[in-house]
Amino acid sequence: MNDDVRNIALGLVASGVSATAGWFFRTYLWRRQLRRKREFFGLPGGSECLLVVNQDPSASGRGVSRHDAFALLELSALIKECGAHADIVVHDAARQGFGIRTEFCVGGPASNRRTEAHLRSMLPGVEVNTDFEDAAEGGAFTIGGESYRLQKGTAEYVLLARLTGPEGGRPVFLASGQRGITNQAAVRYLARHHTRLARRHGLDGTFCLLLKVVNSDAYGPDMVEQVADVTASATAGTVTGR
Repeated sequence: MNDDVRNIALGLVASGVSATAGWFFRTYLWRRQLRRKREFFGLPGGSECLLVVNQDPSASGRGVSRHDAFALLELSALIKECGAHADIVVHDAARQGFGIRTEFCVGGPASNRRTEAHLRSMLPGVEVNTDFEDAAEGGAFTIGGESYRLQKGTAEYVLLARLTGPEGGRPVFLASGQRGITNQAAVRYLARHHTRLARRHGLDGTFCLLLKVVNSDAYGPDMVEQVADVTASATAGTVTGR
């Protein structure tokens, strides 16, 4: 074997070793990311979770608004990525305590009784004005003495929370917004930023974030700003199991 042939053979071997090592490393990173994602969402492979559907107050029967339906679709994709399965339940038919299964609860207290119960028991520091006939204060959040009013299409607010019961177990994720589009924005924010949220709050941490959806008339649910981490004010007087 001359030097040229030997160099070519050694190059091919080195390329093969490098490609194999790269594949193993990428696989390791993918599995690690998936493991952390499953732990953060409380969704081991093959597990079941609860998707609590709200009801559009303006619709007859059990209608769901267009943006809430989009939020549920985005959650379904996230759940599928974790290798889990969703059981879809209407808000007034959900009968489950904390920690049994991971729960994703979409909609504010005006359209979702389950959200109302979660706010009352786990986030007592949050007040929501559900009187939408009051043009100035309808839908407003009051947290820590600060009021956040709905400015339709311009500045709208939504709470994004990860909650656990006093005894731990699987988490409850809450997207409680002033409008359907804000619920979708919170779900999209959660899906896009779950890695950063896990680093900041821990894989099993409790948090409650106040988000603002900016100019939804022009940008839909994509322009989202974090106004504040209101965990301390929202959970005052509760034991979250963190």
